[in-house]
Amino acid sequence: MCQKWVDHRPEVDPLTGAVTTDPRTSAASAADHAALEWGLRMVEGWGGELLVATAGPAAAEVVLREALAAGAHHAVRIDLEATATSEEVAAGLAERLAGADVVLCGDWSLDRGSGSVPAFLAAQLAAASGLGCTVLALDPDRPGEVRAERRLDGGRRERLVLESPAVVSVEGGGTRLRRASLAGVLQAREAAVEVASAPPLTPSRPPLRIGPYRPRPRSRPAPSAELTARERILVLTGTPADRPPPQLLVLEPAAAADRILDQLRTWGYLL
Repeated sequence: MCQKWVDHRPEVDPLTGAVTTDPRTSAASAADHAALEWGLRMVEGWGGELLVATAGPAAAEVVLREALAAGAHHAVRIDLEATATSEEVAAGLAERLAGADVVLCGDWSLDRGSGSVPAFLAAQLAAASGLGCTVLALDPDRPGEVRAERRLDGGRRERLVLESPAVVSVEGGGTRLRRASLAGVLQAREAAVEVASAPPLTPSRPPLRIGPYRPRPRSRPAPSAELTARERILVLTGTPADRPPPQLLVLEPAAAADRILDQLRTWGYLL
């Protein structure tokens, strides 16, 4: 599973917009804690071992030791700068997490908030993905199968059945990380943390241009010079000049419904 080391209280310069972070206020987010708790439950129900990974500088090992104290078995840090892109982070994590049955992540981070690393990671691992899940259900008799629920627009919910290999990101409000024991905290301080270098990344797409949206210009024939200025504008904007004038109708409900259906048929919306 994946954890991210991020500052919970960064300072932003009001004049330059520069962001200053402090290792003393940096830790894993609530969503990452929820992912860790689900990982521990999977190991308890299915067996196996829990590997926790992060990508970042040496100071990021604090989130790994927190996970080891809670019950994770192994920890690995991908040596990357904190400014690495989501695609670079996913590429580094994927090399170490290849072969895992289920990879768990928080749904979004506190600094960027894009939630794109789990999606990149699923693509790198050629795994099924369930992103932004609120609830997970685990069947002890079906190891590797995760039943998940996530939010959709309009208050709807989507239920997923994910079979390994799968990448699942979870929201922070779904569950709470258990409290680590004192013995676990003391052992985690001296536990070994593997450090791996990130592989070189070949960009899979051209760099994105950041700026306001500008639609592509379209070439249109010039309107006739014999038209008035208003008529030329109507031709250039595609506004129909011969459309029927609006009507005010006062009808009984049944007649009004028939009139609406007739008009929809005239416009081509109904057959």
